[in-house]
Amino acid sequence: MTISLHRSAFLEAILKHEGSSVAVVENESGASFSYSSLLNSVAHAKEQLLALTGKCDTSISGERIAFMVESGYEYVVTLLAILACNAIAVPLAPSFPAPELRYIINNSEALVFISSAKYASKAKEVLTEGLDSIPLFYQLDGTRNISTIEEEVKLRDFSDEPRGGMMLFTSGTTARPKGVVLSQTNLTAQAKCLLEAWKYAPSDRLLHVLPLHHIHGTVNALLTPLLAGSSIEFMYPFNVNSVWTRLAAPFLPAQQANGHSQNHVGKTNGVQKDETKTPVTFFTAVPTIWSRMLKAHESLSHDMQAAGKIAVSPKHLRLNISGSAALPKPIRDGWMQLTGGNVLLERYGMTEVGMALSCGLEAADRVDGSVGWPLPSVEARLMETDDETGLQRIIEHGAEIDSHSGKERIGEIQLRGPTVFNGYWRNPEATAKEFTTDGWFKTGDIAIRRRVTESGVGKSGSWAKGPAYFIQGRRSADIIKTGGEKVSALEVEREILALPEVDECAVVGLPSEAWGQKVAAVVVVSNKTGESMSLQSLRSALKPRITAYKIPQDMEIVEVLPRNAMGKVNKNELVKSVFGETERIRRRSIDLQTKRPVMNGQRG
Repeated sequence: MTISLHRSAFLEAILKHEGSSVAVVENESGASFSYSSLLNSVAHAKEQLLALTGKCDTSISGERIAFMVESGYEYVVTLLAILACNAIAVPLAPSFPAPELRYIINNSEALVFISSAKYASKAKEVLTEGLDSIPLFYQLDGTRNISTIEEEVKLRDFSDEPRGGMMLFTSGTTARPKGVVLSQTNLTAQAKCLLEAWKYAPSDRLLHVLPLHHIHGTVNALLTPLLAGSSIEFMYPFNVNSVWTRLAAPFLPAQQANGHSQNHVGKTNGVQKDETKTPVTFFTAVPTIWSRMLKAHESLSHDMQAAGKIAVSPKHLRLNISGSAALPKPIRDGWMQLTGGNVLLERYGMTEVGMALSCGLEAADRVDGSVGWPLPSVEARLMETDDETGLQRIIEHGAEIDSHSGKERIGEIQLRGPTVFNGYWRNPEATAKEFTTDGWFKTGDIAIRRRVTESGVGKSGSWAKGPAYFIQGRRSADIIKTGGEKVSALEVEREILALPEVDECAVVGLPSEAWGQKVAAVVVVSNKTGESMSLQSLRSALKPRITAYKIPQDMEIVEVLPRNAMGKVNKNELVKSVFGETERIRRRSIDLQTKRPVMNGQRG
């Protein structure tokens, strides 16, 4: 029997990869799956979708298929099977409450809702009420569509217009989430630019600890390694001790290694193999994860610490990437010290565009505080807005310094190219608002460009040349206008995080009759130093580090900063929850010895 799959760069690559090579590993069970098994499973899953819907190859094109499946082989098969139908995959986060899942199903107008057995009860809860139209429901049986019969697979174009792709939903900080439609052309361009810049290879083993309803987990850590023929090992949800154990396993003394791996012997094409013996070469995560990795390493056993340091050294972990939020300098420096020189690579991206900017593989091109240069095929520009007239002008290369004030010019990052999405699902008004009249996507993120000595000279590739980009923050939440000056919240956060008394912080703008806005900090103090912190002590510590108008005039101490799955802080919500709708007058600090709030009236 011959099964036809819709032609895509990802399926073409999988068809060409060495069939016996490992494509996917499930860490918990130790099961591993080859590229030939993956292709066969995708073919069977695609046929099941056609049978379920009663549609043919042409009529299912462009339909939305929602799925709620745990990280692992079944997720990969389901996603690729939807793409193989030329349909639009809508991944659902199992952590979302039922009303949010219903909203996504309604908004995407999903024809089908697929659930794994693990989430069957939640799926049934979603289907009980509140849906505009009940989608066809299909529950995976856990067999992973594995067949002993190798089908002949052919790739062909199901329609003149490629209508398939993926729909991811924005976080919706100011309104209901919007569906971002990424065509297969977008996804291919996003993966290929990363392939060129980060040099994924069949020899790579990527440890996957990220959620799969964000661009970071789907494109960077799933589709691109599949395009390259790499192996993906799923280990979600993230557990810091389990990750250190996995990383260290290949380098532990034989007795300990055997004890750890005895439950992780799986089969690939019938051959038993202990997949924990394969060193991890590629690890991409968010700053929160890197911070927890650093802290947890201190409490590991001596042997585990030693093996872990070998595992994450530049010799074995060839690429460690941080993204989805700004990387604090203490974490960057701490990781480099722990690993013996492995510098975390920072990059910049968003749901609508995939990855847009990145530092390079060469050490000189991993610039502290920078997200690097536009990736291959990505066009980027900075658009400056005059506060008084509202007029906009492009900051041309070579004109990054204002000739009158001598200050660095700040502008919004705007992007163009094949990686950029075409629009929000069924929302032309929102789409029009986010694009300029000449076709550039307005990211809402503000940045400066700056030349850095010995960086940006093309060592990492022809794309990594010229001044590097430094993110200053979101246009609305991270650029604070105080007394006629613009303050980057991210810059102030970097300086606060360099203080030993601070574990985490977020800098926000509060209304001020005198200044328009004033700088305020929300701080999580460290339990290592045993020292208290007050607004006065914070201001004193920052005076030698940053200009006076950038120093916070208000501060609140909290036990923890609320973050989403990708480690981001919603600053609008943070201001409301911490400072209230109107400013609080009294400030507080915490005596760490007694954990007792101490009120003080110090103002800056």
